[in-house]
Amino acid sequence: MSLNSPIKAQLIAQNGGETIEFMFNPTQLDFSRSLQLNSSEGARTGTGIPKISFAYPEPYSLSIGNIIFDTYETGANVVDAHISKFRAAVAFLPSAARPPIYLFTWGSQEYLRCFVKSLRYKLTMFLADGTPVRAVVDLTLEEIDATTTTPGMSASNSSSQRTRDTRQQRSR
Repeated sequence: MSLNSPIKAQLIAQNGGETIEFMFNPTQLDFSRSLQLNSSEGARTGTGIPKISFAYPEPYSLSIGNIIFDTYETGANVVDAHISKFRAAVAFLPSAARPPIYLFTWGSQEYLRCFVKSLRYKLTMFLADGTPVRAVVDLTLEEIDATTTTPGMSASNSSSQRTRDTRQQRSR
């Protein structure tokens, strides 16, 4: 591929769903992450600041805004051609109680194994007959662990692990 041919950003389906290729590359990627904290009610340091204990890091979140899809030249319905894949990304798969899992890539860079946490889109151009031909998409992607098949369910929290953890086993 030549240097003049841009490589498209894409959400590559990992186990279910359909790979989504962006028509135009994003202008920015907005990453965020926070820490979950536990504060002790009433416990304070000598200077009056609440005592904090660190619980765990939250997963990374990636916001991508103003992703443009345009089918004006072909006259195709932009919802059918492109937006329908995003709508399927925020629905549960028929074979699982979860949404599709993706790998967000751009060129050789693999940014995030994730699911689509939120989707917002605007239809901004229409043909004379009302057919939508341009859409602007805003996405929020949330990181998911490679060993996790269901968002919110890590391998260590699986039901098989919980059933083996008993009081009797702990006292041994």
